[in-house]
Amino acid sequence: MSNKPFNYGGQAVMEGVMMRGSKAMAVAVRHPEGHIVVHREPLNRFMYDGWFSRAPFLRGLILLWDSLGLGMRSLFFSSNVALEAEELQGKSVESKRPAAGEVTKTEVASSFDGPLAWGMIAVSLGFGVALFFLLPAFAADLIEKQLGIDSALAGNLVEGSIRLLLLIGYIGLVGLIPDIARVFAYHGAEHKTIMAYEAGAELEPEVVSRFPMYHPRCGTGFLLIVVIISMLLFSLLGRPPLLLRFASRIVLIPVIAGIAYEYLKLTARHQHLALVRLVTLPNLWLQRLSTRPPDHSMLEVAITALLFVLDAEDGTEIQTETLSIG
Repeated sequence: MSNKPFNYGGQAVMEGVMMRGSKAMAVAVRHPEGHIVVHREPLNRFMYDGWFSRAPFLRGLILLWDSLGLGMRSLFFSSNVALEAEELQGKSVESKRPAAGEVTKTEVASSFDGPLAWGMIAVSLGFGVALFFLLPAFAADLIEKQLGIDSALAGNLVEGSIRLLLLIGYIGLVGLIPDIARVFAYHGAEHKTIMAYEAGAELEPEVVSRFPMYHPRCGTGFLLIVVIISMLLFSLLGRPPLLLRFASRIVLIPVIAGIAYEYLKLTARHQHLALVRLVTLPNLWLQRLSTRPPDHSMLEVAITALLFVLDAEDGTEIQTETLSIG
C-alpha cells in the first residue's frame, strides 16, 4: 500500500456501505439471502490522485461529488441487489448463494451511468439547492417584510437560522422511516470501521464495534459547517433583491463547499487539541441524528467494503468487478 496519507471515507446505502480511497471505490451490500455482494471500480485519477485532489478549496468539490455522484450511483447498485433478489423470489429461481467464505462472480446489474442516473443526480442536486438555499432565502424575505427588518445582519441571521432548522428537521424526520433508520445504522458501521482503521486496529467486527460512532470528518458535520459558513458569507453581501439573492446563493455554493471542506480537514487533523474538539462538538452532536448503532452483520459489510478499497491501493491495475461473498 502507498505510504501517501489519504483520508478514506464512505457513505451508507440501502443495506450496505460505499467506501472510497484514492484509486478505487467499493460498494458492499447485504443480499436478502444473507451473503454480501460487492462492486468495485477504479476512480477518476485526476479527481482523487491528481493535483485537483491537493488544491486547497477546489478539493472541497470532491466531497460534493462523493455525495451526489458516487453516493447516488452506489445507491442505484444497492437498489439493484434488492430488486433482483425480489425478481428471483417471484420466479422461484434456485438460490445461488455462495458457500461461507467463497467468492464468486455475480451478474447483479452494476452500471451506474446513463441518462437515468445523471437525471437522478440532477434532480437530487436541484432539490437540495431549492430546499436548503432558496427556500430559506424566500422565507427570510417574507419574515423581513412582515416584521419590518431593515438590518442586513438580522436578515441573514434569520435566513441562516431557517436553514439550520430545516437541516436538523429534515435529518430528524427521515430518520423516523424504518428503512432510513437502517441506512443510518450502516452509517454508524461506516464510521466505526474508518475509526478502527485510522487507529490501526484489526478490522474484525468484534474489534470495530468498540470504536466511536461519531467521526469528525463526517458529511453530516460538513453540512452543518456549510450552514454556518453560508450565514457568514451571505452577510457580507447585504440583502440584495430576492432574485439576485437567489442567484448569489446558487453561485456561491462551490465557494462555500470549498471553505467548509478545508475547515473540516483542519479540525479533523487537530483533534488532539482541546479547543478544536470543543468547536467540533456541534458536528458530533448532529451525527446523533444521522447514525444508529450497527449490528454485527452491518459491521461485516462496512469492513468488506473498506478491505476491497484497501486491496486496490497497492498500485496494481484495478478491474471493475462485481462479486458475491459467502
